[in-house]
Amino acid sequence: MNDSGNPQDADVPPVEGVAGGGTAYGWTDGGFQGSNPLKGSVDPTEVLTADLVHVWSMPSTANVGPQEMPRPMDPVNLLAARNERESIQVAIRAKASWGGPGIAGVVQVQCNDLCSSAGDRLVVGRSLKLRRVVPILGVPDALVPLDLPVSQINLLPGETTAVWVSIDVPSEQPPGQYEGEIIITATKADAETSAQCLGKSEKLQLYRELQRCLETVEPIDGKPVNEVVERAKSAATSLRRVLLSPLFSEFFSNNGSVDMMEEDAISNLSVRVKINVTVWDFILPETPSLPAVFGISDTVIEDRFGVEHGTEEWYEALDQHFKWLLQYRISPYFCRWGDSMRVLTYTCPWPADHPKSDEYFSDPRLAAYALPYSRSVSGGDAAKEYSQKQIEILRTKSHWKKAYFYLWDEPLNLEQYESLLNLAKEIHAYAPDARVLTTYYCGPSDAPLAPTPFEAFVKVPKFLRPHTQIYCTSEWVLGNREDLVKDIIAEMQPENGEEWWTYVCMGPSDPHPNWHLGMRGTQHRAVMWRVWKEGGTGFLYWGANCYEKATVPSAEIRFRRGLPPGDGVLFYPGKVFSSSNEPVASVRLERILSGLQDIEYLSLYASRYGRDEGLALLEKTGLYLGPERYTHEHMPVDVMRGEIFNACRS
Repeated sequence: MNDSGNPQDADVPPVEGVAGGGTAYGWTDGGFQGSNPLKGSVDPTEVLTADLVHVWSMPSTANVGPQEMPRPMDPVNLLAARNERESIQVAIRAKASWGGPGIAGVVQVQCNDLCSSAGDRLVVGRSLKLRRVVPILGVPDALVPLDLPVSQINLLPGETTAVWVSIDVPSEQPPGQYEGEIIITATKADAETSAQCLGKSEKLQLYRELQRCLETVEPIDGKPVNEVVERAKSAATSLRRVLLSPLFSEFFSNNGSVDMMEEDAISNLSVRVKINVTVWDFILPETPSLPAVFGISDTVIEDRFGVEHGTEEWYEALDQHFKWLLQYRISPYFCRWGDSMRVLTYTCPWPADHPKSDEYFSDPRLAAYALPYSRSVSGGDAAKEYSQKQIEILRTKSHWKKAYFYLWDEPLNLEQYESLLNLAKEIHAYAPDARVLTTYYCGPSDAPLAPTPFEAFVKVPKFLRPHTQIYCTSEWVLGNREDLVKDIIAEMQPENGEEWWTYVCMGPSDPHPNWHLGMRGTQHRAVMWRVWKEGGTGFLYWGANCYEKATVPSAEIRFRRGLPPGDGVLFYPGKVFSSSNEPVASVRLERILSGLQDIEYLSLYASRYGRDEGLALLEKTGLYLGPERYTHEHMPVDVMRGEIFNACRS
């Protein structure tokens, strides 16, 4: 796949309010031009789609903005483990106009199952999903789901549209080579489109979808009620997808039936993007090797969705967010803030003796969970007694080892540090084995622990010990001095259960790895490469939905003033883009998942050949050498993964 950057002499206009190193936006007007531009009225049913649109593929680390210029189209070749998600992008740009007012034209995007020679499948809708990349502040970021297996996209004159293609490989998927294609067809822009016009292969796809529905619901005799319910839900989802396909558009359209394009015509006119996926026998562990705990503001949910704290609707909203984020190898926690950066954090909104508590905490996808200690924000002896009873229940559970308390965010002075210590002492008085996590980027400002700021920073563990077990430090403090990591690690006492975690937020800034809007794709993904190279054992991110306050679900998303765009916002409310309640992921969230998956690859390699060899691999491939020395191109990502595949496959 061609992933080279744009010409270096291109003039890159500024994106107001966007920090970071996002340079791959294709601001020039160069690139591929149609050799015979079409003139006059164009009927897309009589013209090769390739004469009407440019179609090409791009890696998941590319920022494909509206001004991205065409490149050659190469077949897509992906490597994926089982229980892994791999993604690529398909870019589409009109060469000519054949649409109505304001649009260049309409294209139909269709995908089929990916099949192996043994007859195994990666099924559309379950394993294969398409989302349209929508710009936020002019930067490609929101991933809005497209209808499957067929959807339509309006192309705008002079703009590139990107489709994000995700392939989720189930843990039980047989290894092998899987092949399929995404079919792009120019269609008429008015109601008389060729949406119904499916060829034999497309009809076969719908037939198989209906067949799967039948296979899902038939074997239910003697099955538990909850399994029957799940099977019914799965069948309903598949049926809904079939009914909303273009084949039946005449029944839900106000525009009546349409003439059907000839089967051979649609086959011959379309552009086909070939996708080849090598699934290998490595299974990514269900429980992530590295706990990545991300905050979700419950007050933001309450305000935007109009749900009152503690109501049935409130629990439903939190439950949806929790389950949705688990797919990203993230261990979510909900949070609300008190004064002086006190914070109340909790992973499960239900009390410890509720069945939902065990359901949440026993979920193998959850690597760590936060327990609330209401005294950290407010409350007297009653709150303390309640928290004590909750902890007593949870300490008897096998999942207790996942628990931690996050009481205070970035204490700054002696008073705040001492308040934190007192809260931790209360917890350890009746739960000596409890883990307390403390985030910090400095020692107490009014009681220096050492002559220089960094020396004081390194000595914070001595000040907090023994009432903090997880020392969570800002990557911003290190700058580009990776050698300072050794000083931090030297202060840790792993034999006493101490851990070193890290976090990013407002800093570090470009060119260091972070998740701000407008940074390079590899810059987003490199956050986790850095964690692995430095030897951190966990990671924290302060907020995934911390946008400005709004009181309706469909309100425009506004990033908080004073923060770099994108900071604290990794997904968007679905109703901003459609009628769906499901959250909409950002491109950055997908890259976080890719980085966490990279950690599993590197951990596998290190388990076979040693950590030093794993570090050498990062350097050999040019993937990541330091916070200012990592790849800006995608190729080293594939090289690193390919090296591990070749070295570790059984």
